[in-house]
Amino acid sequence: TTALGPAYLRIDLLPAVAQPALRALFRRYVDSRLETYRRIPNVGAVKAELARSTALQGEIWTQAVAASRLEGAPPPAAMLMLPALNDMIDITTTRAMAVRMHPPLAIFAMLFGLGLASALLAGYGMAGGKSRNWLHMIGFAAVMAVAVYVILDIEFPRLGLIRVDAFDQALVELRATMK
Repeated sequence: TTALGPAYLRIDLLPAVAQPALRALFRRYVDSRLETYRRIPNVGAVKAELARSTALQGEIWTQAVAASRLEGAPPPAAMLMLPALNDMIDITTTRAMAVRMHPPLAIFAMLFGLGLASALLAGYGMAGGKSRNWLHMIGFAAVMAVAVYVILDIEFPRLGLIRVDAFDQALVELRATMK
């Protein structure tokens, strides 16, 4: 959204004849980005919407380049508009890569192994006692389970209890300003 806003505003630099079509494309693009987030966790629907967003990015780029070459387009228009569009596309790519990149499976295996080893050592330590303290056993199991859950939930922030949906509000507010 930090790159989308300036790129949208810089449409004003282009010839008036090209502005309405580009503004409409930008609105469709922001709607598509919002729809991508709304469709999570449906992976197929998310991929389809991402493909639509990518196609819209291409259309925006093509039309912006063409508009910057129109007669009457000031030379600085392309110098200001195209880098803003490039930033918009780069940020989208960066976000897509961040969603796809996760720690290796070995890290998750080690996390679960740590939980199991901790439970084994705690159980071994309590085995020598004459009585079992159920509060300690349940408390230990609960703390370990919550710790593992929170780590996994942070790794996949749009799927669990920890949500980043509020981050989408900036995109919603930007869309509201696009008339």
